[in-house]
Amino acid sequence: MKNICLLGATGSIGEQTIDVLRAHPDQFQLVSMTFGRNAEKAVPMIEAFKPKFVAVGDQDTYNKLKQVSFSYNVHIGIGEEGLIEAAVMEEVDIVVNALLGSVGLIPTLKAIEQKKTIALANKETLVTAGHIVKEHAKIYGVPLLPVDSEHSAIFQALQGEQSKNIERLIITASGGSFRDRTRKELESVTIEDALKHPNWSMGAKITIDSATMMNKGLEVIEAHWLFDIPYEQIDVVLHKESIIHSMVEFHDRSVIAQLGTPDMRVPIQYALTYPDRLPLPEAKRLELWEIGSLHFEKADFERFRCLQFAFDSGKIGGTMPTVLNAANETAVAAFLAGEISFLSIEDLIERALNRHQVIHQPSLSDIQEVDKDTRGYVNSILT
Repeated sequence: MKNICLLGATGSIGEQTIDVLRAHPDQFQLVSMTFGRNAEKAVPMIEAFKPKFVAVGDQDTYNKLKQVSFSYNVHIGIGEEGLIEAAVMEEVDIVVNALLGSVGLIPTLKAIEQKKTIALANKETLVTAGHIVKEHAKIYGVPLLPVDSEHSAIFQALQGEQSKNIERLIITASGGSFRDRTRKELESVTIEDALKHPNWSMGAKITIDSATMMNKGLEVIEAHWLFDIPYEQIDVVLHKESIIHSMVEFHDRSVIAQLGTPDMRVPIQYALTYPDRLPLPEAKRLELWEIGSLHFEKADFERFRCLQFAFDSGKIGGTMPTVLNAANETAVAAFLAGEISFLSIEDLIERALNRHQVIHQPSLSDIQEVDKDTRGYVNSILT
């Protein structure tokens, strides 16, 4: 039995993690969980799994949860302190970080210090402070197990292989909601248009990131840290069917790919069961004859400017990826609020990157200050 902490239980990854736990009650126990404000989703989870500790995002949600008559005694925390408390509980074996945004960084570092295995779905943690997280993991001997489908695919392809033999990582991308539209056509797209992802069921922010291809850019930076691969050896290829989740090419030109129907429960479960596997009968079997054919295109960096921003920021390093992530989070929130157009997301990110003076080998406090400053700058443009 593995004891699980689930950070971000009511988000898309969180809910699908709950599905995995529900499918294997004899294998996993949920001992702590956190969520932001969605008490309507969280309360049935709490009652069903009876975690010892639950943390919420704000005081209003805390007050709402305290009024619920649960069938058992549950301890409730709040804010960042609550996130940390959930992650470092003594009973916890694996912390599933399914949080959205850079808020996932500090709980991850604290969990690593307590030698908890990290199942990482929060890519912003490595984008924002990859060098610090990796150093922490090395010092405390903690594995970082990828949950994103692309990184899980690479991780699975590397089982039994030696990293010295890697020629390149090939990360696949669906192309998002607007993969078949020209930049001219993007000038008038709506929020509703952007949220219609053709393959995956995800939260709003990630779906917008997929449409701009920033999500893929963040995954490139995350892959760099997870697998210690230079950016020059990471490629992105458009693959609209999302059947091949990513590939690894070796020096002898062999390519190993991981395939499957688009279902996030598969990589989630693999991170929880590694190095073993469990049945997942709810997942749809891949029947290649039903697919018929697979399509691939080279990524167009002029069409998808956010992908170029991410590669450039990753290569520069230091605090530049922190700026990239903070500016993107702020700009996407503004788009979802109806304050800016879709293409303005790129413009705001570019302005933030251009103004930044890079700090190389930043400390945690440097990163936190740059993150705050960047958000303030982008918001100042919006007002």
